[in-house]
Amino acid sequence: MGFKTAGFALAMLVCTASHAGQIVVGQVAPLSGLDGNQGRAYAAGIQLALNNANKGAGINGNTLVLVRKDDAGNPESTLKLTKELIEQDKAIVLAGYFGISSIETIARSNILDKEQIALVGWRASQIRPETTNLFNVRASLRDELFKVAEHLSTVGITRLGIVYEQGPGSLQLMNSAGEAAQKAKGSVVAMAGFPAGTTNVQQAVQGMIKTQPQAIMFVGSGASAAAFIEQYRKAGGTASLFANDGVDMEQLGTKLDDAMMSGVSIAQAVPSPYKISSKIAKEFIDTVTRSEKLEVPVSYAMMEGYIAGKVVVEAIRRQGKTPTRAGTIEALGRMDYYDMGGYSVSYRPDIRAGSKFVELTILGGKGKIRQ
Repeated sequence: MGFKTAGFALAMLVCTASHAGQIVVGQVAPLSGLDGNQGRAYAAGIQLALNNANKGAGINGNTLVLVRKDDAGNPESTLKLTKELIEQDKAIVLAGYFGISSIETIARSNILDKEQIALVGWRASQIRPETTNLFNVRASLRDELFKVAEHLSTVGITRLGIVYEQGPGSLQLMNSAGEAAQKAKGSVVAMAGFPAGTTNVQQAVQGMIKTQPQAIMFVGSGASAAAFIEQYRKAGGTASLFANDGVDMEQLGTKLDDAMMSGVSIAQAVPSPYKISSKIAKEFIDTVTRSEKLEVPVSYAMMEGYIAGKVVVEAIRRQGKTPTRAGTIEALGRMDYYDMGGYSVSYRPDIRAGSKFVELTILGGKGKIRQ
């Protein structure tokens, strides 16, 4: 059964049982294509959180059901399928969206305001302005850039290159990268973009080889990062390589050999899903251990999905027995401090990036964490 067919079948189940106290959480994401693994991992994380919440009597007598639809990374499909979730599946809240083009399409359509529905948890390799009904559960890309620049200042690296996925937030990215580098007493000596949703990084590689920065921050997806790292190293590039949280280190491990992987650093915006470093990490690991075979391997994207799922559950819980779309927005807006045990989210009227958590992981061979 394909992803779209599975989503349709599950949607039919939800519709026929809508009077049984079921609350639909809707996800539109790339469940196939370049970012398919991340989209499915995020969905698996949300589902794990909902499974925990549904134990016993559920949330105030309600059961939460995830209905997911595959947009294959196509923004037009994202909007179409979102309308289906709202109109046909009667979703109370949306979660787990991917890609700056898809996020911008949703934001510009005004569908979130018109339908009074919140979107909780999204991943995009761009910096974008705050939008009232878009609630993220992680730090912003700006926070990631400042974390990398702070690290570089401690090791004496002052010449930074930026390779980024082109999109509507490119200007904000450039400005933030410059600010981060300046604060760390360095400078951005080169910037190179590549087409969104592709692995066409050849020109970016040539630009970095020509300017020879000491370190390069890559902002994009796992597939495009793997293409850049491979081509850059084969071209003789020797700069230290850093990447944003959107780069799936598990995917890197399947595409690159040990020599190319070793030493790559990733700014992670959620706690590690592989070690018990906090209460939320232990809860996640214990939940995975108790679960049946997962559709995809454990990953940072799955951990982020789990956190997004817990935020959704908490917003539903705070409304009592009859949660609504508008009530979910209000509950999220009042969530000024929700501590999950070593990881918290906080929202303000003008702040929808729920966290400031960023830590650097340094990779060894086969995509494993060295430090």
